[in-house]
Amino acid sequence: MAWIVGTLIIILYVAVAVKYLATDGTDLQRTGSDVTSVVGLAHGWLYMVYLVLVAVLARRTRWSIPFTITTLLVGLVPVATFWAERRATALVLAATPSSTSAASGV
Repeated sequence: MAWIVGTLIIILYVAVAVKYLATDGTDLQRTGSDVTSVVGLAHGWLYMVYLVLVAVLARRTRWSIPFTITTLLVGLVPVATFWAERRATALVLAATPSSTSAASGV
């Protein structure tokens, strides 16, 4: 889910830049506006799903409060979601050694 949210926020930031930096009334500006509307809506809903999933995972794996808050907030920062996904995956795999052997096929 973090990969989806991260990709959408990058697309959203680019679309917003195009919307406001392109000359008013041009096709490029209208495209930026349309993409901003669609991707902004999708990112908003999927970010809510991301927040719920992070909260559920945090409870199940007993993450610390700072770790959980950081993981929740990085959905708003482009590229940071990819780092958070990797960090959270590493923590979960480290906490459950049996899942690492199952995931690697051993």
